[in-house]
Amino acid sequence: MQLKAQLALAFLLSQVLLLVFAEDLECIPGFQQKVFHIEHPSTFTADQPILNLIFDDCQGNQKLNFEVSNPDFKVEPNGVLVSLRNLSSISRALYIRAQSAYTEDTAEVLIVGGKEKHHSLKEMLKAEGSLGILRQRRSIVATPILIPENQRPPFPRPAGRVVDNDRPEGSKFRIFGKGVELEPKGLFRIGESTGEVLVTRTLDRETIATYQLQVEITDSSGKSIEGPVPLDIIIIDQNDNRPIFREGPYIGHVMEGSPTGTTVMRVTAFDADDPSTDNALLRYNILKQTPDKPSPNMFYIDPEKGDIVTVVSPVLLDRETMDNPKYELIIEAKDMGGLDVGLTGTTTATIVVDDKNDHAPEFTKKEFQATVKEGSTGVIVNLTVEDRDDPSTGAWRAVYTIINGNQGHSFEIRTNPQNNEGMLSVVKPLDYEISAFHTLLIKVENEDPLVPDITYDTSSTATVQITVLDVNEGPLFHPNPMIVTKQENIPVGSVVLTVNATDPDTLQHQSIRYSISKDPADWLEINPTNGTIRTTGVLDRESQFVIKNVYTAHLLAIDNGSPPATGTGTLQIILEDMNDNAPSLYQMVSSVCEDAKDVKVILGALDKDIHPNTEPFKFELSKQSGQDKVWKITRINNTHAQVLLPQNLKKANYNIPILVTDSGKPPLTNSTELKIQVCSCTKYKMDCSSSSTLHISMVLLFVWLFSLYCL
Repeated sequence: MQLKAQLALAFLLSQVLLLVFAEDLECIPGFQQKVFHIEHPSTFTADQPILNLIFDDCQGNQKLNFEVSNPDFKVEPNGVLVSLRNLSSISRALYIRAQSAYTEDTAEVLIVGGKEKHHSLKEMLKAEGSLGILRQRRSIVATPILIPENQRPPFPRPAGRVVDNDRPEGSKFRIFGKGVELEPKGLFRIGESTGEVLVTRTLDRETIATYQLQVEITDSSGKSIEGPVPLDIIIIDQNDNRPIFREGPYIGHVMEGSPTGTTVMRVTAFDADDPSTDNALLRYNILKQTPDKPSPNMFYIDPEKGDIVTVVSPVLLDRETMDNPKYELIIEAKDMGGLDVGLTGTTTATIVVDDKNDHAPEFTKKEFQATVKEGSTGVIVNLTVEDRDDPSTGAWRAVYTIINGNQGHSFEIRTNPQNNEGMLSVVKPLDYEISAFHTLLIKVENEDPLVPDITYDTSSTATVQITVLDVNEGPLFHPNPMIVTKQENIPVGSVVLTVNATDPDTLQHQSIRYSISKDPADWLEINPTNGTIRTTGVLDRESQFVIKNVYTAHLLAIDNGSPPATGTGTLQIILEDMNDNAPSLYQMVSSVCEDAKDVKVILGALDKDIHPNTEPFKFELSKQSGQDKVWKITRINNTHAQVLLPQNLKKANYNIPILVTDSGKPPLTNSTELKIQVCSCTKYKMDCSSSSTLHISMVLLFVWLFSLYCL
């Protein structure tokens, strides 16, 4: 469109200039008609005249040469445009360049749907009133110049001419712009006195399609005296670029059984040549299909659009009957509308025939057998199926369901993703004595739903017969754990309890013997025949083997099967406390200064028993005589008391007898002596050496006393 606009503008400018001088010219150089419209026939027949082109250089047309932008056409020396061969389609425009020793010009042939009447240039010049306001005089005539790309040396070579009818003597032509003094520099130059435009080297249309130069007239000093006016140089395309598939190789998918004419994908090639010419008019073709079964022509490609569609019937597009559901197509794109002279490019298109779920899975047999030992779990049988669908899809992957016989939910079935087998497992141990046989009904389906015309039938169900094998099971204690409550310190030989274990193998007649497997304190014995447990030692709640008032032992019950089976049980004896521990003091020695006033010694008591056989404790002084009667004791709380010391005690050691009694029934009393050291004290030191007693600093003493008092 841009090229046509440039040519139309150039044509209008040339007509305006020629109209200005129409009254003075007898011969107008160039094409006498610049633009032609011809109706597109069904076919351009080879060597048949299409139209007549009248060119006159006003000097006899010596060495006249014509060039056509489309290589499928030529212009005879007499100006007749003909087609070189039969053509059904061409581009929408042709550009014809004529050049003689004296002038050159360009005409445009537009291929349209209907005819329109156009007058020759001389007729337009003679039309009344056609001059109007366009009678402005201009001396530079610079019509567009057409240059074919890829011209061969020698260079420079003439490309066109600029005309100036009123150029002063001694003036010069000058051109400038991109391609002259601007990059790419030096492509064009002009004869300063002749106006002939020269091209200096080969041009590439795909690099630059149009050069927009400026031409002017300068005096001998280089000062512009006319212009500048635009000079367009248009590069005529040649077919020098092959089609390229930029996005290839291509991968497409089509569902098996798709109807004939289903579009798989579109391939598109690119040609760098002029899109308005046949040089870039592409046609597509399938060169080869691999494999060529079941038909060598499974697919068709739209020659103009590049759409690949199926051409075989849906029956042949069956993935399960194909040797290989993947087809490789070699696609060719050819320019020049697919003619033999066109350049080609190829790509690979891979088409994968995708599977749809048109085959239901089928068990390889109607009945499967399995055996399992009672009491065990795990996989007991693998169920095999066949499915002709694609193993990589949900149309093949199997889903198993137990539809009958699993009332206790003892069985579970999962799919092995590697081989599609159903792995039937026991998840809850089976009991031979309850049921020695189980029958399961199992169905298999696919992850994906079947196509509408396919259904599941009896071949998609199977029966599994499971036989449970009897094993010698160990006896079971009832209950387990066995819990009994006893008082501590009961007499040795006392009966704790009689345990009971039963053999689950009810169909076998077996005897049971009992033993003790773990007795941490060695306090118990068991009758091996009847299970009676007696004490062999004193049950002591305060023992290190009793945890939170509970003593734990472990028992065994062994049957006489072959081989014998053993059952284990746990005995827990909850021991009730008796008041068998007297309280004791945990502050037995205390040191004080001899000059201290109102000194109090804090005492604390402990009892290994528990409530109600422990606190509150009763604190008393034992019988005193003489000066010892000055000591006094008072209770602070349930576990602590304080001893009040008389004043002005001499430096010495004093032993004070104290009685501590718990709250048990009957209560227990402990008699303990409290040793008090009276020491000499200074600001920094307590000296108890003369008393031969334990050395304790005053600071530590009062810290300890204060902490006890706060309990």
